[in-house]
Amino acid sequence: MPEDGQQTSPVLVTGASGFIGRAVVKLLQREGYSVLGLDRADSAESEGGQIAMDITDGDQLRTLFQGRAIAGIIHLAAVLPTAAQRDPVRATEVNVQGSLNLLEMARQFGVRRVVFGSSLSVYGTCAADRVVSEVDRAAPEDLYGAAKVYMEQLGAAYRERYGVEFVSLRIGRVVGRGAQSSTSAWRSEIFELLPVKSRTEIALPYVASERILVVHVEHVAEMLITLLRAPELRHSVYNACCESVVVGDLKQHVEGLNPNLQVTPGDSAAAGNPRLIDCSRFSEEFDFKMPSIFEQLQAAAGGDAL
Repeated sequence: MPEDGQQTSPVLVTGASGFIGRAVVKLLQREGYSVLGLDRADSAESEGGQIAMDITDGDQLRTLFQGRAIAGIIHLAAVLPTAAQRDPVRATEVNVQGSLNLLEMARQFGVRRVVFGSSLSVYGTCAADRVVSEVDRAAPEDLYGAAKVYMEQLGAAYRERYGVEFVSLRIGRVVGRGAQSSTSAWRSEIFELLPVKSRTEIALPYVASERILVVHVEHVAEMLITLLRAPELRHSVYNACCESVVVGDLKQHVEGLNPNLQVTPGDSAAAGNPRLIDCSRFSEEFDFKMPSIFEQLQAAAGGDAL
């Protein structure tokens, strides 16, 4: 995919109003891409210029693809883990059937590449000292992770049978400003609350000794776009470059940046995800480097750009 700003056919971003989606759209536009953002009606209406559409509606999707050529797809739309457990029917409709609809459109309309936002939850809970790579067997423990594994397998089938270049990025816990999460507010609060002038608490669900894999949303966007525009891909699945952080160290660092902040660990283990990850496949193939989470927090506290 061209990098010279001359690309005219848009990149389709599903889940464009979401935490990662907004960062992806912003970065694509900054790099000169034409972008077509798509999200469900209640989200897209709040984001100017986006198309309100449910990916489970195959007829609407077909009309969209018939109306314009699509240069590539970054597929991020999904029912997230907590909501998926509450409504497994809807989760299956969106995470499986909706994703299948997109693959079918890619096949029928000749879209060269589909970049899929997968998750490290495909590995399930792993021993604290186990370093997980892409060759490790998937063992998801919830509907969300199981749907990610299924879509990776389905994407592989479409690649082999129809030539659709389907590639998956397995992403860890995404942090940064603007997550707007009701169940994991800390992911944004560790950045957004750094300037507070009065005593403020940030609650983390995990015990202080626990390790969690984190990655800043802007770096996730960079990795997804790297996969979109790479001339060739050596693999169909990549672990996102994430940092393994001890919760107690994160607490100490955030509180050190602003004494008004009190980070309170919880009593939960990091179930459903690995604690240590091998991301050398991505970092070496694409020469990808990023600052540590502590450097990013330091920069945010100082008002510097990440």
